[in-house]
Amino acid sequence: MTKGIGENEPDPRIIYADIIDLPHWQSPTRPHMSLHDRAAQFAPFAALTGYHEMVDEEAKLHIASYEDDHSS
Repeated sequence: MTKGIGENEPDPRIIYADIIDLPHWQSPTRPHMSLHDRAAQFAPFAALTGYHEMVDEEAKLHIASYEDDHSS
């Protein structure tokens, strides 16, 4: 029994036996992507650039306004 396969599940080595040993396909028209470029696709990115700075600025303004209203 292969790890992760339950009692009633078929063995994937049998199901995919016809394709498991095929060579890895490479596109004849597109160049192979470098590992550096491939990793860059999955690197995290800041979708909301400047969001945290904007929130911090709003918090400072709110605190200053509150302090002005309650300083007396």
